[in-house]
Amino acid sequence: MTEVLKNSLIYRLCAAIGRWFSRQWMGSRIIRAFVNMKNEEDLAEGSIFFKAGKKLRQIWIAVSKALRFDRIFANSIFAMPFIWCFLAAVLAPVIPTMALLALVLVGCISVIIKAGIDTDRKLAHAPVNRYVLVYAVIYLIATFTSVTVSGSLYIGLLSAVFIMSTIVIENAVRTQKQLDLLVKFMVIVGLFVALYGVYQHFFGTGGETWVDEDMFSDISTRVYSTLQNPNVLSEYLLLVIPLSAAMLFAAEGALRKTFYFIVCCVMCLCMIYTFSRGGWLGLLFAAFIFLILVDRRFIFLIIAGAVALLLFSPDVIVQRFTSIGNVSDTSTSYRVSIWMGTLKMLKDYWLTGIGPGTAAFNMVYPAYSYNTVSAPHAHNLYLQIICDAGIAGIIVFALLIIVFIRMNCHAISVTTNRKAKMLQIGTLSGAGGFLLQSMTDYSFYNYRVMFLFWAYLAIAALAARYEKLSDSRHILNV
Repeated sequence: MTEVLKNSLIYRLCAAIGRWFSRQWMGSRIIRAFVNMKNEEDLAEGSIFFKAGKKLRQIWIAVSKALRFDRIFANSIFAMPFIWCFLAAVLAPVIPTMALLALVLVGCISVIIKAGIDTDRKLAHAPVNRYVLVYAVIYLIATFTSVTVSGSLYIGLLSAVFIMSTIVIENAVRTQKQLDLLVKFMVIVGLFVALYGVYQHFFGTGGETWVDEDMFSDISTRVYSTLQNPNVLSEYLLLVIPLSAAMLFAAEGALRKTFYFIVCCVMCLCMIYTFSRGGWLGLLFAAFIFLILVDRRFIFLIIAGAVALLLFSPDVIVQRFTSIGNVSDTSTSYRVSIWMGTLKMLKDYWLTGIGPGTAAFNMVYPAYSYNTVSAPHAHNLYLQIICDAGIAGIIVFALLIIVFIRMNCHAISVTTNRKAKMLQIGTLSGAGGFLLQSMTDYSFYNYRVMFLFWAYLAIAALAARYEKLSDSRHILNV
């Protein structure tokens, strides 16, 4: 049957069109310039960040040797950073924020200890790291220049720690086996989170519906699983579904492929039951990126799938989806009012921002609120970054995302390992969907999701140099 399909005129026509698009894409000078990062490592090693870090490490190695840390922490669990970072990334959606913060801090300390006692250990440096570091510093400065330092202190420090977790995880994961294990368990935990969400749909959540009951009377339940809010759950699923899709395409053997296919289906079903319109848009965008990068001939599958969704989706889903942009919906009008009030506020505070956290936002925003609408944040990630850290914050974040995209595109274009390529495509598409959804909500408001986004960047950086990671089978003490 497969051979008959491949020899058909329609299939060959679609394949020819797909190959033509591929040649045009890769033949573009702009695209070639964008993905070319051959000298990036040399530039990184010549940067002030690398030189300063190298000098600090030499000092730290001398201090560690003088304090005999090599003997104190020999074979200690506190010199095994992978354990702590693994637990943080895997358990993030199911444990309290403070427990997650504790794991991240111990992981950071463990990386520092390991860097001091293992003099042969080379620290990882991805192209995106310098922007991550600068972004964390900007948030720290914004914390101490806030309109309410005491109100911003906890949120600002927590944000800085979670932002820096990108660099910590990059240096904790040293082998291909460790990266594979980390991604597999993130997907498995994601499956249980999604199953719990599906359970809530059929047996009720006992909470509010978060919808305009006049417009969507058929929606009695929006699931939130372990994340307290359906929109937050959708943001989490936007990160984990592409990872499960990557594992599906990289899996060998019918049993593994079937398992990951079921995982993807359960997660997508849970996404539907969140009834998050921003989440749905993000997932469609992520799926588009993923399939196009896997094989550009999937463009025809995407078109067919879009038509099928419109024709065969239940009325309640079609009604919910087509209501996007309808300002008569209270949820939409609420967001538009907040955006207008925030923009009015930023006319006065665009340069430095007002500081991180709801305390700072609630201190300034009410004087600018539109239609007296109150809110704990700007309901838009990009507006909120400007509120928190001013114009410098959003510029550095934009540069960070551009470099992240460029790093992944370069890796996809040169990687020969199929598993690595699927992870690169998965993280790029997941981040794309997440950032699109962030236009309709402040996706860092839930700190566990914030951490997972920065952990996601670390996974992307590790996948980009997958073939350079050690092929050791040891899991812990590496």
